[in-house]
Amino acid sequence: MTNLLEPPETLLPENTTAQAALDAGTDPAKVAAEFPAFSAAWAQLGEVALEREEYIAAYAYARTGYHRGLDALRKSGWKGFGPVPWRHRPNQGVLRAVAVLAKAAGAIGETEEFDRCRQLLLDSDPASVEATGVA
Repeated sequence: MTNLLEPPETLLPENTTAQAALDAGTDPAKVAAEFPAFSAAWAQLGEVALEREEYIAAYAYARTGYHRGLDALRKSGWKGFGPVPWRHRPNQGVLRAVAVLAKAAGAIGETEEFDRCRQLLLDSDPASVEATGVA
């Protein structure tokens, strides 16, 4: 049974070329430069920066991936709310960018941003919180 009060899932289109480049180990900075709307490249840049404890860089990369991801979601019919399922791999880039933004915000003491990003992940798909490790 479908919940008529909840919008349908938003499923981003695949970018097989960009994803294949990341999967092949291409530097995510090169992928982001060639495909600037591809959130997964920005998310990966942010994840690497987080691992290096470069929180401001991680925040900046994640913010870019977040905004490019929101643009893509809106283009795909998302109205600012509703399910964005983690299981759909093209959605994972934007959800990972939101997760990196949350973690970087937490690391620099930006608690309101952390809370807002965590809530966006929960609202999009609770599985994304577990998959990305946003506590």
